[in-house]
Amino acid sequence: MQTQISEQILRTSMGVRADSIVRTCVHCGFCLATCPTYQLLGDELDSPRGRIYLIKSSLENNNFSTDSIKHLDRCLTCQSCETTCPSGVEYAKLVDIGREFVESKRPLWQRIYRLVIRKFLTTPILFRYVGLLFRHSRIKGASIQPNKSRAKVLLLGGCVQPTLAPNINHSIKNILSKLGYETLETPQNECCGAIDQHLSATKEAIKKIKYNIDQWLEVDTEVIISSASGCGVMVKDYISMFDENDPYYKKAKLVANKTKDIAQFLSDKDLSELTIEKKIITYHEPCTMQHGQQLGGLVESILSGLGFDLSGVVDSHMCCGSAGTYSILQPKISKQLRNNKLKHLQVSGPDIIVTSNIGCLMHLQKGTKTTVKHWIELLDD
Repeated sequence: MQTQISEQILRTSMGVRADSIVRTCVHCGFCLATCPTYQLLGDELDSPRGRIYLIKSSLENNNFSTDSIKHLDRCLTCQSCETTCPSGVEYAKLVDIGREFVESKRPLWQRIYRLVIRKFLTTPILFRYVGLLFRHSRIKGASIQPNKSRAKVLLLGGCVQPTLAPNINHSIKNILSKLGYETLETPQNECCGAIDQHLSATKEAIKKIKYNIDQWLEVDTEVIISSASGCGVMVKDYISMFDENDPYYKKAKLVANKTKDIAQFLSDKDLSELTIEKKIITYHEPCTMQHGQQLGGLVESILSGLGFDLSGVVDSHMCCGSAGTYSILQPKISKQLRNNKLKHLQVSGPDIIVTSNIGCLMHLQKGTKTTVKHWIELLDD
């Protein structure tokens, strides 16, 4: 795609990157078939290709209307289009650039609302107590200590997960203890930065990222484990937040290379000693797992290996509508996507729906009486 981005914008690293990404798009339209909002709304401007045109237009002539912002906000950043794209368009990065570029053009009430959401979710002193009202589950069972420690691992605690579903991290620590690992858990105030980044607060995100990098590299461990697939995508992408001449570039690369989703870490481990109660389950694979981290099918292979019978899910590549803060900012579309997803997930009449991300877990649970859990909790029954 040809561009005519102004010289002023091209002098910035943001402009150079945006120009490069836009130019890789060849208008093929393959992304339309896998875009949740286009499939739901049927509007070209609510597709990746349409949004690329809107961002291109804004960078070329600074013309971006309130209606254009609406179409950009409707994007879930699920990255399903990236999995489909034959040209390798880094669409998610372009959307972040586009959103940051138009942030100052938003109505004041929108900017304030988005600020309040960001601060509430990422400030433990605020979220920890109010979040208890929305708690999904409590810690079940006692903590297990490893008899013999093979090594230490660092577990990313998360900014909302410890409050909403503390049993997830509790289960992970127990499982790792049974396997002989000592687990160190990061405090709740060490947010990965994804919420800030996706709500166009890049400076705030960078502050959190630098702090995290410094803290995590001080820990003597070869592995950093993420149990929330959304956080995993963000941490593995830390390197893209810095220029190569930035001192934090190499540090970010070290952290990214150390980071593994809990499924990645367990995939080559002997889990035969774990006592597991077999139940009828359906697995919902988050977009951040299959499209973001490119780990599609990994959790299913682990569960199948443990004796769980998993049936296929129609449109499993489609987003459930959670998408970080999307369910708060775009509730109507989010609920429509959730209803579609739950219809497919519940076809087999499962006892439990399992997933790999706290956001998906909370969002799906609001739409069904069927218990929704993180898949890792099945291994600590």
